[in-house]
Amino acid sequence: MLALFLSSSSSYPTLTFLARSVARRATLSSLTMSTNLRRTTTTHAYAGNPLKSKTPKSTDSFSPSSAFDSLKSLIPQIPNHHTATPPSPDFRVLPFSKGRPLVFSTGSGGDGEASASPIWHLGWISLAECKGMLASRGVDLDENSLVYLGPKVEEDLVCWAVDVSEEEDGVVLVFESRKLCFVELRTLMVAADWVDQRAMDELAIAGHARALLEWHRVSRFCGSCGGANVPKEAGRRKQCSNEACGKRVYPRVDPVVIMLVIDRENDRALLSRQSRYVPRMWSCLAGFIEPGESLEEAVRRETWEETGIEVGDVVYHSSQPWPVGPSSMPCQLMLGFFAFAKTLDINVDKEELEDAQWHSREDVKKALTFAEYRKAQRTAASKIEQICKGVEKSQGLSTDFNVESGELAPMFIPGPFAIAHHLISTWVDQGSGNVHSKPQAVSRVCS
Repeated sequence: MLALFLSSSSSYPTLTFLARSVARRATLSSLTMSTNLRRTTTTHAYAGNPLKSKTPKSTDSFSPSSAFDSLKSLIPQIPNHHTATPPSPDFRVLPFSKGRPLVFSTGSGGDGEASASPIWHLGWISLAECKGMLASRGVDLDENSLVYLGPKVEEDLVCWAVDVSEEEDGVVLVFESRKLCFVELRTLMVAADWVDQRAMDELAIAGHARALLEWHRVSRFCGSCGGANVPKEAGRRKQCSNEACGKRVYPRVDPVVIMLVIDRENDRALLSRQSRYVPRMWSCLAGFIEPGESLEEAVRRETWEETGIEVGDVVYHSSQPWPVGPSSMPCQLMLGFFAFAKTLDINVDKEELEDAQWHSREDVKKALTFAEYRKAQRTAASKIEQICKGVEKSQGLSTDFNVESGELAPMFIPGPFAIAHHLISTWVDQGSGNVHSKPQAVSRVCS
């Protein structure tokens, strides 16, 4: 039917245009099919939050409004709430301090393997524990102190987050006695086992919670009149307290394009370095979307500004929430693309990048040194265990990718927790164009 449809195109201008459009994109068909396949099989880190899979209706006891009303009535009863059974639904709270979630570590996993790394878990506490902890610091807990995260319906629970940054010194002592500690989300990200669905679920929950709490921290005042913003809808939005203004404010999301620029003729990819990167790491180009431009325009503009390379075709790959950027931008949304170069000469903007170079497919394939990623994961997991034991205080990651014994690869790319990794590994796995004969990048990570 399609062949018959296109065979008549010489008589109809519209059909001629369609035929040309189909032909022009034929060279991209394999890559497009590959990315479509990966979107159905891959969930990025921080995505797939099990608490946000479905938002309950307002009449549901697990909904933000119903849960908030229950919370409001229950808080004054603590610690005098002595019913034989807990309320339904019950509440669990995840404390944060300076953007770091509370966690604990349970030693090594992996069915008793000596080489397996410790496993971290989110440090949920009860509502009564949360109120008692804050009361010991002279702080009264009220319903507006908590931010709704979502329900675990099968466990009859509603989950909340609370920021205890201002009470950190005293709170840390309380939790240290229970081997609980506040850990940077990036450290948890590196320490998470990519094949452990529980770990990825908890990472997504922590990322969502951090994004909301950091947004609350930086949106205390109205941008229109300067009045104080107050939480609404169980912390899911805010509103100016000035009745003459009443402006509604919603959680901020900052969209970022991230692109792997490809030299199709020479089978190369453009990778770049920033001065803040750890040694030997190279990654994709990226940049914020400006007002009034499309995603494709942002890809072309950023590539030109940072490297002087002109881009033609732009193909979407996938997206990833990224709640570990600077606190002024609580949650970035990374929008991943393949971009095909029209020019090849590099002119690096030194204010943006330290360097940018073309790399052959073979060199990039060698950079996918999963042994280093796995060793970094184990090192970070062990570091969390030591922090929770009170032995290790530093949470820096600058050495986590310099721990592999033996000869190190001359370069590596971000780990499987980053969308850059999946952009690059998709291109590597594409091979000579027969994308379906190659294993998915995630399969190689999981092996």
